[in-house]
Amino acid sequence: MPERATESTAVSAALTFPFASSPAPGEALEVGPGVRWLRMRLPMAGLNHINLWALEDQGGWTLVDTGMHTADTAADWHSAFAGPLSRGPVQRVICTHMHPDHIGMAGWLTRQHNCRLWTTRLEYVTCRMLVADTGREAPLDGVRFYRGAGWDDEALEHYKARFGSFGKAVYTLPDSYRRVIDGEELEIDERPWRAVVGRGHSPEHLCLHCPELKVLISGDQVLPRITSNVSVFPTEPDANPLSEWLESLASIKRQVPDDVLVLPSHNEPFRGLHARLDALIEGHEERLARVREELAQPKRAIDVFSALFRRRVGVEMLGMATGESIAHLNCLIGRGVAARDVDAAGVAWYRRL
Repeated sequence: MPERATESTAVSAALTFPFASSPAPGEALEVGPGVRWLRMRLPMAGLNHINLWALEDQGGWTLVDTGMHTADTAADWHSAFAGPLSRGPVQRVICTHMHPDHIGMAGWLTRQHNCRLWTTRLEYVTCRMLVADTGREAPLDGVRFYRGAGWDDEALEHYKARFGSFGKAVYTLPDSYRRVIDGEELEIDERPWRAVVGRGHSPEHLCLHCPELKVLISGDQVLPRITSNVSVFPTEPDANPLSEWLESLASIKRQVPDDVLVLPSHNEPFRGLHARLDALIEGHEERLARVREELAQPKRAIDVFSALFRRRVGVEMLGMATGESIAHLNCLIGRGVAARDVDAAGVAWYRRL
């Protein structure tokens, strides 16, 4: 993802990282009673790993997140099942959300081990919807959306060429699943894990909090060193995911004590949940203020990148950057401090109120 203008490479002094090293692919590191940390490879230059979690459960394992559907991930899972996870069966697979690095191998794992996928309804349904786009031509609504954001013909051709690639990173999903509801208690090895649902990064992102172990599996909802992408997409151009994101971060702070060990999907396990939540909220509020200042003169979505990102946005990151830019602009509109006008060419211009 593009590097944000206010993201510092230094981690807040309020955060501590209790583990000196991370597990190699196919290995597992115990981070708490009955909780194993696995790390698997991702084929992305900016983010080359995902953390997965194996929870002891009735002589076997509950797995949390699965990795992307790649040959490397399959090899890593085979190594794990031949090694640190060899002592018992997989009881279920829980996915925090529908992005391919989290749910990509869910169908493979559930079929291999004859178990169920557990996740929230919107994550399952949204993933099914996006997978169904595989092989389709880019829709007119999508072209119109990105042209309205200020994209030129070259960028639009790149979008058309790449459209429908989501499903290539997702093994065929299970045809059924077990729905997890916000606030529900899941019993895993006779310990209660409470479902804490957040929004913004994805529609109904599942975190798991175990008060007994003082552990929070945070997925992408809380990361220690990077900020998750919060974007608007062509399927819902008037969405306001950034407001949902900020509300979710505040809600997690109210629900989950500060003394937990946070197990994130990227970077390393850490302590200092409330300080990190505060920093994430503050960072987005600062960016919103900067974007609003940019709107003293009408701007397109692509014209406010400099207020959000430290470096130039290339074509590979243009979609993600544009989605995040529009998320900030829609948030300002939702707060009543900005407005959007569409010109005769279909281009959206944003101005400060």
